Amino acid sequence: MTGGLGFIGSNVALALARDGAEVVVVDAVVPRHGANPANLEGAAGHVDVVECDLGDPRARSAVEGADLVFNLAGQVSHLDSMADPLFDLDVNTRSHLAFLETLRRVAPGARVVYASTRQLFGRPRYLPVDEEHPVAPVDVNGVTKYATELFHQLYTDCYGVQTAVVRLTNVYGPRQRLRDDFQGFLPIFVRRALLGQPILVFGDGAQERDCLYVDDVVECLLRAAVSPDAVGEVFNVGNDERLSLVAIAQAVVDAAGSGSVEHVPWPPDRDAIDIGSYFGDSSKAKRLLGWAPETPFAEGIARTIEFYRARLDRYL
Repeated sequence: MTGGLGFIGSNVALALARDGAEVVVVDAVVPRHGANPANLEGAAGHVDVVECDLGDPRARSAVEGADLVFNLAGQVSHLDSMADPLFDLDVNTRSHLAFLETLRRVAPGARVVYASTRQLFGRPRYLPVDEEHPVAPVDVNGVTKYATELFHQLYTDCYGVQTAVVRLTNVYGPRQRLRDDFQGFLPIFVRRALLGQPILVFGDGAQERDCLYVDDVVECLLRAAVSPDAVGEVFNVGNDERLSLVAIAQAVVDAAGSGSVEHVPWPPDRDAIDIGSYFGDSSKAKRLLGWAPETPFAEGIARTIEFYRARLDRYL
């Protein structure tokens, strides 16, 4: 598994360990990304951790002979991708191409599940967004993620590597990085509420989002890893529940019992890459994977707040 010390990766690793799998985590532990050794505490089974880049020779031995590979590594910060586009290209595309080459040679029979992003669609032309929606990224991160999607599909078509792509949107829950503002708006909201600070909502906050609790994401990734119908497919994965950003902020404050909601003008750097409302059409994942989101936001955010309240010193 790549990115296994991070948010989603660690939750997948813990689920696999609970099921008795032999889990090997590869993580480059890039500063400002989500790697945190505390994320794997309490694993039900042994989890080996290899700290290296995907293109490092040590990654080869880590995945040799693997049955399942969850490729979850990469940068998710849209702002960072615009500030340093070459770095984003390196960690989100070049290293993944090197990793696919490694898999082709030492684990050609493995099922590979790649975690992509809804960011590649840019500003929606219609809602909900399905897999046929035009791709039109508004930032470098969307471009590099889409390129890596295409590489995974190419390796399926040309080399027979069994890949599946899952496009995720607004994932939240335990083990997400809280200490800075580079992992999306939800951890910012959670951190500010827990610290009793105002949550800053840009503009009127009317933009809608579908937020996915991490346990639902883990279930989707696991299904994509075993379903025979997933090979060569791309899945948009979102939630049927849609909330405005201001409603999300207020729900976080209510769950924490602290903080407040404050409206402020849009910062220019964020306004330039804002996509407006977004929510996805998950009907393909429901049909082919038998998956559906099960966690209402109020329930998921309550679990999230409870997790961090007991471990805040490890995530700030």
